Amino acid sequence: MVGVFQSVSAATIIRGRQDHFDHLISGLAAQRVAPDELVVAHMQPEPPALNRSLPFPVHFCRVEGDELPLAAARNAAAMKASGDILAFLDVDCIADPDFIRRAAETTSLTVNGVFLPEVRYLPAHRSGWLKKSGLPDYEKLCELGQRHPAKPALAGIHSAPIADHGELWGLAFIMKRSAWFAAGGMDDAYFGYGAEETDFGQRLRAAGLDLYWLGGTVAFHQHHAVHKPPLQHFESILRNAALFRDRWGEWCMDYWLEAFENAGYIERTGDRIECLRKPSDAEIAAARQPDDVRFS
Repeated sequence: MVGVFQSVSAATIIRGRQDHFDHLISGLAAQRVAPDELVVAHMQPEPPALNRSLPFPVHFCRVEGDELPLAAARNAAAMKASGDILAFLDVDCIADPDFIRRAAETTSLTVNGVFLPEVRYLPAHRSGWLKKSGLPDYEKLCELGQRHPAKPALAGIHSAPIADHGELWGLAFIMKRSAWFAAGGMDDAYFGYGAEETDFGQRLRAAGLDLYWLGGTVAFHQHHAVHKPPLQHFESILRNAALFRDRWGEWCMDYWLEAFENAGYIERTGDRIECLRKPSDAEIAAARQPDDVRFS
């Protein structure tokens, strides 16, 4: 364990995706320095199955909501956590073996830092990513994981400041628990897909908290279906984008809003979005990318 003065709570949120959860658990079991606990906020009636014994306790909390209450779930996990440090990993992530150790070491450098590790996207792999031992096959993960082209290469970088708080990425981030509450947590007015993490980035900025890239620390992102554009989340993207505009005076998710505009689904005028028509089921199905597409 990291120790009482720098205890680390790993935290994740889940709805479905039991296979992904099993791999996340295996990654935490493989840590050279174990977390002091794992907190799982489940957005489903029953908690996910825990299919192996672990060298740390696992605590579950249920979060209600028909549409994905992502912000509320992360808030619930932070409230449940007891560690000095929060190491958030989405359920589709597998942590590298030094993830928790680096979380404890790096946050000791500044109480005002929020650290974003490298994310490498994995291809579809139906047989899974575990060895016969039940631990992740890190050699294969390193060989096949790809960096998102919009993110910087972090090889050889210990940490580096990030000027734009819009870079906050909910897939994996590390921060002091006290910093989480200093920023007020996430705004649970956001629900469904999109914007809650971008809004949180602005909350961090307003609270005087700094963002840093964390090199040499990797979250391997397990594959799931990608839609371009994400028409399956059309209504929540519009709602959450409008809420962000109301909160901060600017748009977020511009990439997707522009795609919706170009396709004739919406029109933006000033601070308003007008829905011209909703995508059909056939259009949503056509937006689904083949399995060799790893990221949007």
